[in-house]
Amino acid sequence: MSGKGQPKTAKYIFVTGGVTSSLGKGIIASSLAKLLQARGLSVTIQKFDPYINIDPGTLNPYEHGECYVTNDGAETDLDLGHYERFLGVPTSQANNITTGRIYYNVITKERRGDYLGKTVQVVPHITDEIKRSILLLGETGEYDVVITEIGGCVGDIESLPFIEATRQLKWDLGEKNTLFIHLTLVPYLASAGELKTKPTQHSVRQLSESGIQPDILVCRTEHPLPQDMRRKIALFCNVSANDVIEAMDAETIYDVPLLMRKEKLDARVLYKLDIYNDRDADLDQWKAFLGKLKNPTEQITIGLVGKYVELKDSYKSIAEAIIHAGAVCETKVNIRWISSETLIDTGYESKLANLDGILVAPGFGERGIEGKINAVKYAREHKIPFFGICLGMQCAVIEFSRNVLGLAEAHSSEMNPETAHPVIDIMADQKDITNKGGTMRLGAYGCKIEKGSLAHSIYGKLNIQERHRHRYEFNNNYFEQIKAAGMVPTGINTDSGLVEIVEIKDHPFFIGVQFHPEYKSTVVNPAPLFVHFVKAALKNASPVAKGTSK
Repeated sequence: MSGKGQPKTAKYIFVTGGVTSSLGKGIIASSLAKLLQARGLSVTIQKFDPYINIDPGTLNPYEHGECYVTNDGAETDLDLGHYERFLGVPTSQANNITTGRIYYNVITKERRGDYLGKTVQVVPHITDEIKRSILLLGETGEYDVVITEIGGCVGDIESLPFIEATRQLKWDLGEKNTLFIHLTLVPYLASAGELKTKPTQHSVRQLSESGIQPDILVCRTEHPLPQDMRRKIALFCNVSANDVIEAMDAETIYDVPLLMRKEKLDARVLYKLDIYNDRDADLDQWKAFLGKLKNPTEQITIGLVGKYVELKDSYKSIAEAIIHAGAVCETKVNIRWISSETLIDTGYESKLANLDGILVAPGFGERGIEGKINAVKYAREHKIPFFGICLGMQCAVIEFSRNVLGLAEAHSSEMNPETAHPVIDIMADQKDITNKGGTMRLGAYGCKIEKGSLAHSIYGKLNIQERHRHRYEFNNNYFEQIKAAGMVPTGINTDSGLVEIVEIKDHPFFIGVQFHPEYKSTVVNPAPLFVHFVKAALKNASPVAKGTSK
């Protein structure tokens, strides 16, 4: 794409959505990126979200699904998780920008006097800041293609500045350097027994009114798009019939790259961007993963105990990491979603019966905490494979302190600031901070693992890096006491000496980690902790429970 020794000149693809939200722009963007990457191109994806929060860090998961954390500590949209899982390439702060961040940057410049007395306006100042942010990754010289997903729906008031900025970029960057992919819905009306193209026509017209003519239409549909319907959409939407791409509902999101290749989405993109590439997409590893995922030889049930289980997207990365691990083990993992609030009252044990493994999920706040602690107690006493992540690890420490050490009042100072035994406490350098946004330990940190420990056998090495998102920590004042009673801290932060991993030795599989291993799990490199947890659950499962799921 560029001369030898010259930095790469990136081309830009913009993915917009119409008709309704949640059509799967992130999955389409990730699938296209995977296909281009499999052809040898260097690709990255960024997400522009039209809400005014600076980042999703303070949002309730019910509002926006999980908050995904990058290596550099950015709290981002869950779509960045898809980008990493599909591409296996780390993202960063530059890959997720919100309206809030754009306005914050512009207002900061205005206060500093950067605009020399000018009236600061949406056009050109806000749109210029959006353009600057869009071009940042492309200007590094690392990428052939930068895919930018515009959040929300075309026609939303919030999205207008982003749409306007991309319209300007089309002219700034010149012919063959930008491409617009518009994702729409072609609904099926059961009463009429047919697919309807009118919503797509309206959506494209709305985009055209903003000055953007889409180059490719990706049509989400539950039924195949007949050729005459593709021609009709093409006619009314000013695209060629070859640029109307069918995106059928898939059995798994990991099917989508193969479906998009069958529809020749990558070939159309390369043609329209004038990128010469005669390599076939190398998807052998991807197909091998899908083969194992779809042909399990055994099945198990894992209980996921959390407080946001009504919205599965709250634990998106954990659910996907379990899928990756299940495929490695050729095992179908059925997740039983258990609200921690249902485990507080007596008789909670019945809700945890017949599970092959128990995972206590991350979270914040007091609601449902006693249910999580009960789940840990059940797993510890019944010798069921247990995996605690972040708050799940903290619950394991609290439960052990209460029921083994005999410290009945043991708690986290997050839930009970007056507790006599704060076995989980806030970091000293966070105690005076009252502003919630961006005060946590975030991003990748080093951890030294104890030789011969369960963690050592899982990772196969003594030094690891994992991502964090929390304020509270294991209280090292209780380190020796807890260790002497049989819960061993086997992973220590290399800089601060804080505890990262705890284990119980006389148990088939009991491990709690302060970090979030799910964030780094990808199709090609599943998170080792999840793989070994699934293996332990498989070992624990009775032959009758396992069965076969073919």
